[in-house]
Amino acid sequence: MSTLKVFTDGGSKGNPGEASIGGVFYIGSKKIFQFNQSIGIATNNDAEYQALIYALEEIKKQKEKLVNDFKVEKIEFYSDSRLLVNQVKGFFKVKNGKIKEYILKIRMLEQEINLSISYHQIPREKNKEADRLVNIL
Repeated sequence: MSTLKVFTDGGSKGNPGEASIGGVFYIGSKKIFQFNQSIGIATNNDAEYQALIYALEEIKKQKEKLVNDFKVEKIEFYSDSRLLVNQVKGFFKVKNGKIKEYILKIRMLEQEINLSISYHQIPREKNKEADRLVNIL
């Protein structure tokens, strides 16, 4: 059985400003998927959440392949956003209505994916590839 490791990042130039998201999926040391796209005007925090949601939606789309071909049974998300990780884990309260909507969307996607999912905060230096994908747009 395998673990899918997903590194996500989001950023905005101006906060709010032109924003982008990016992410990289690994099984072991093998990169199996990556994404990046512009998302228009957003805050850094919005971009971080949108990157996570995009990654979850992609996992949902590819679940059959991930489970059957790669034997994925567990998903680990990594982000350098302390706020996002602690809000998603329920350690920090969420007061912002938009962030509450993101959390609801994340919970729905987690249920639809129906695999073990965990979230981890990492230093920015360990999230270089996702950060690079955000910043090339």
